[in-house]
Amino acid sequence: MSSATENYDPTAKDLKPDTQQFEVIDPDHEEPLKPHDEVDRHLAVQCPDSIKDLSFEGLQVLDKKITKKIDILMMPVLMALYILNYLDRQNISSAKIAGITDDLNMTTSQYNTAVAVLFAGYVSLQIPSNMLIAKISYPGIYICVMCGIWGAISASTGAVHSFAGLAVCRTILGLAEAAFLPGAIFLVSCFYTKSQMALRSALFYAGSQLGNAFGGLFALAILELDGAHGIEGWRGVMTVGSAAIFATFIPNTPETVRWVTPQERDRLVYRLQMDRSSKDATDEVTVGAAFKMAVTDPKTWLLCAVLQLDFIAASVTNFRPVVVNGLGFNRTITLAITCPPYLICCFVIVINGWHSDKKNERTLHVIIPICFVVIGNIIAVSTTDTAARYVAMCLLPSGFYSASTVILSWISSSMTGPAIKRAIVYALINALCNTPNIWTSYLYYDSPRYVTAFAVDLAAAVGAIFMAAFTYRYLRNQNRKIERCEDMGKHGPTSLQIETGFKYQL
Repeated sequence: MSSATENYDPTAKDLKPDTQQFEVIDPDHEEPLKPHDEVDRHLAVQCPDSIKDLSFEGLQVLDKKITKKIDILMMPVLMALYILNYLDRQNISSAKIAGITDDLNMTTSQYNTAVAVLFAGYVSLQIPSNMLIAKISYPGIYICVMCGIWGAISASTGAVHSFAGLAVCRTILGLAEAAFLPGAIFLVSCFYTKSQMALRSALFYAGSQLGNAFGGLFALAILELDGAHGIEGWRGVMTVGSAAIFATFIPNTPETVRWVTPQERDRLVYRLQMDRSSKDATDEVTVGAAFKMAVTDPKTWLLCAVLQLDFIAASVTNFRPVVVNGLGFNRTITLAITCPPYLICCFVIVINGWHSDKKNERTLHVIIPICFVVIGNIIAVSTTDTAARYVAMCLLPSGFYSASTVILSWISSSMTGPAIKRAIVYALINALCNTPNIWTSYLYYDSPRYVTAFAVDLAAAVGAIFMAAFTYRYLRNQNRKIERCEDMGKHGPTSLQIETGFKYQL
């Protein structure tokens, strides 16, 4: 097969009816061997009648049409909501530059607490939310409803007049935002195959980078008009209105997605099932059983460690306007020059995600970007020179966000079992990996050098490289066990999946 079709999502084995999928051909015999009788086939994938007679070329055309429609319906919505999510979450950093600490008579410690409490709420509800989202029929609408709720809370934040009021609003805002990121990533994984996930994760994360890029400029405009307390109100209104519109057309499940033909829907469901070599068994397991499957799978903790260390290295994003302000510019210039590093980051993460899918490779697309995080932190911790520090601020987001998008797609391809297990793993990992946002906020105290903060970020980046390499070695050994027909245990692929060619992405 040519390289163009080799990187293409459908494989040759999923193009014909089911008899081809599960027959084992012995080269010394003309007749196919019968499958092993002990293999449980109740989740075996059945080829829909509507696509049985299509040629390989016809299926390629159909797949491109389906992917284009899902891209149009889903990715702009999630990108826009992620932009609004970051605008709502990061407004406190811009508000500090505008003087909110003086307006509310807050100390530095109180300001750091106001930053941290959002993530306390954000972390606590992610797992319950994703347990729910995997079981309900309208996960897309659920995400939009929760976005509207956080928008309303954000709008009310502008009315606070004390540190206590700000802390309470930030905590509730974190609780409302808990549904979005793990829920959105899970929703993407329900519509795209393993070989499509890195690019879509990158496009999704590009929304956050656009929020980071223009959040400062947007804050500057509002500050000039309404002052520090106007930021939350304007952003909250935009979030509520956008969420209401998006809820009318966002896809919910592959089986019920609108705006596609019945044949396209059949093909979408079929290729997703073939990508995982099995039908989904979410309806056959309880939430408690799925949670146990998630927390006892070694792959959960390996990938969690990689992302956790990457997110520790990324903690500087919550204080970027403050760190850049330490370069000595006035408020207007400080907010304006936070924009270019994130615009660069948008291009880098999309290119890295696209290339990772094209090569069907994950490890190097995690390690190489983190190497640039190491370089950026070395520069940042070594000098306060304006030009050098700004170069470091340009390197850092491109490095850790490029790595994190690929790690998220790596999680999807590494989790065997029902979709609800994957949903819980996403929420569990994302919840744990956001805990550094709670304690790293207290590292940024020794302005303008921030030696402690950048030293911790540097150590975490080096650790992430080693953990990614270790995870690669573990998954490679799992693939070798599959090739040797060894028992893969309860956390590995089933006999049915192995029979149809399942392998872990490396």
